[in-house]
Amino acid sequence: MTFSRITIDPAICHGKPVVQGTRVLVSNVLASLAAGESFPEIRGHYPNLTDDDIRSALEFGSQLAQFDTLPSAALG
Repeated sequence: MTFSRITIDPAICHGKPVVQGTRVLVSNVLASLAAGESFPEIRGHYPNLTDDDIRSALEFGSQLAQFDTLPSAALG
């Protein structure tokens, strides 16, 4: 799967995934969504983001969360 709106570059934010053309970390967008913030609220924090950028970050996180098995040690 290609994420044209997400960039991973070792020279930008230590190689963490960011929204293309910004230094906005995908993890920050996901944390805002998890905290219950709406798209307009997130755009208020990051005015250069679009709804499509936010959806792309959400889709990127969804893809990362898919796995075949979860090691039992990860459950605590």
